[in-house]
Amino acid sequence: MKKTNAARLLDSMGIEYQVREYEVDESDLSAQSVADKIGLPLEQVFKTLVVTGDKTGALLAIVPGDAELDVDALARVSGNKRVGMVPLKDVRPLTGYIRGGVSPLGTKKRFPVYLDETAILFDFISISAGMRGMQLLVAPDDLIRAVDAELTNLTG
Repeated sequence: MKKTNAARLLDSMGIEYQVREYEVDESDLSAQSVADKIGLPLEQVFKTLVVTGDKTGALLAIVPGDAELDVDALARVSGNKRVGMVPLKDVRPLTGYIRGGVSPLGTKKRFPVYLDETAILFDFISISAGMRGMQLLVAPDDLIRAVDAELTNLTG
């Protein structure tokens, strides 16, 4: 099994995690597809969104697979007037990751990270390992510590 930067970062911090690999379908990179393939409920599979704020620049929002990001809530908590999704063409140059493989761990540079508060309802959540076809199962508290995330309501 190939180690990703995200997994290496968790290793270096002594954080326990599990890896779940799955077959990638390029035509369906949805959280629902990932959840089905790794056998977890959709609300336990979190997606990492690359967002930009009018004051702060790029930041990461981690939300459950069954929810949409509330941009107003994220703007408020991050000190921005407005936030919006980073254009797809800018995601890789900014983070080092491709769509469907963006992890909050091991990005090219550190960004402010906001994690939806529903994460703490689970013993572990699933996040991208930094490549398509691989997810990391990690305890929410460990993820918060690893990326210095702020736990907040991101889904309204």
